[in-house]
Amino acid sequence: MKFWLIFILIFFAVRYLLPIVLRLALGSFVRKQMRNGGFVVPPQAQPGPPPAPGQVRVDYVPPVARATEKPHDFKGGEYVDFEEVK
Repeated sequence: MKFWLIFILIFFAVRYLLPIVLRLALGSFVRKQMRNGGFVVPPQAQPGPPPAPGQVRVDYVPPVARATEKPHDFKGGEYVDFEEVK
């Protein structure tokens, strides 16, 4: 009987009191972060002039990686035997 009473009390505490406590804690955390500027969205890059008709504007060009040199006598990869699993 004692077990069920404790179980019911814990259940109701988790079901009804925990959401209220979490809402208060998270609400104060969000207000604090907004006051301190914790959730700052970086400004967007300034757009340049629009491209002329028929031309393409590229905003970002990735750096060119050096091509890895393969040995001249390279005939292919290593053969790996496998078994199909059904």
